[in-house]
Amino acid sequence: MNNERLGTRCCFAHSEKSSYFTLVLLAFFLLVSCNKEPKNTKLSGAVFGTSYSVIYDSGINYQKQFDSLFYVINKSMSTYQANSDISKINRNEAFAIDEHFAKVFDASKDIYKQTHGVFDPTIGAVVNAWDFGPEGHIERLDSLKIDSLMLSVGLDKVNRQGLSIKKQNPKTFIDFNAIAKGYGVDVIGLFLESKNISNYLVEIGGEIRARGKNLDKQSAWKVGVEEPHFDGSQSVLKAISIHNEAMATSGTYRKFKTDANGHKYSHIIDTQTGYPSKTNLLSVSVIAKDCMTADAYATAFKAMGIDAVKDFLKTHPELKVFLIFENDSKELETLSLNGFPES
Repeated sequence: MNNERLGTRCCFAHSEKSSYFTLVLLAFFLLVSCNKEPKNTKLSGAVFGTSYSVIYDSGINYQKQFDSLFYVINKSMSTYQANSDISKINRNEAFAIDEHFAKVFDASKDIYKQTHGVFDPTIGAVVNAWDFGPEGHIERLDSLKIDSLMLSVGLDKVNRQGLSIKKQNPKTFIDFNAIAKGYGVDVIGLFLESKNISNYLVEIGGEIRARGKNLDKQSAWKVGVEEPHFDGSQSVLKAISIHNEAMATSGTYRKFKTDANGHKYSHIIDTQTGYPSKTNLLSVSVIAKDCMTADAYATAFKAMGIDAVKDFLKTHPELKVFLIFENDSKELETLSLNGFPES
């Protein structure tokens, strides 16, 4: 422990008595200070089209470092920025990707294979066609246009060779929005760990990574699972404790479209058909070792449906899942799988 961190500066008197007295006071101050629990620093702001909040057990303000990391991730993978790496790749401009892009691409490939293509970042052009993405919508969208767009879908048609991305179909549009936010959470968490901070909670748009405990409350980190409301209101269905884990949630109760007949359809596109997924699932929360993994699987599970999720989890005990869905009577029901915490 050093004096700079404590915010004190000591000047020792020339006399032996004065020096002794000063040393005694300093020793007492250090003892008292070291016995006090450090207070959390709380930072928040806007990023990735949503908000973020970070709580960590250090007196150092890392706002500038967070902003720099957010800038780099956006520059790499934001489809909303024309000069980002991913936008250039989607325009078929030769461009070397960075390590962030490579990590997210490799993780996406793995989850694409694990889910047999249900999680597929190349569905981006179809998402845009349904007016859920940055490019707007296609007027008079019909089955012929969807079928045409689906010809460019399939992450198996895209490969990484070092820091280069190779697309078999130049029309393939890559969109990491279903995984990049979770990755951003992990990046901030890993940065804090690089500074020897072992107690923190990072949240971006509801996606969470937590380590250690909340020192202000001397307890585990508590996070809320939101109750679905189509009217935009917010309420917590249940509060749970998470321990050295990450959690992400995918829901359709906020981001949906309504057609001319008043029918709601999800922003989660079925990668096999090109149409919005039809399911009674309203919300899927996934707890995993890191937020990137939780984020991707939450999206995939929303498209898979309840029975398929149950079958998938039989061989993936590392994933804890909480489902909120409508039963046949249009009433809300919940289901906890693989030991998702009750409180």
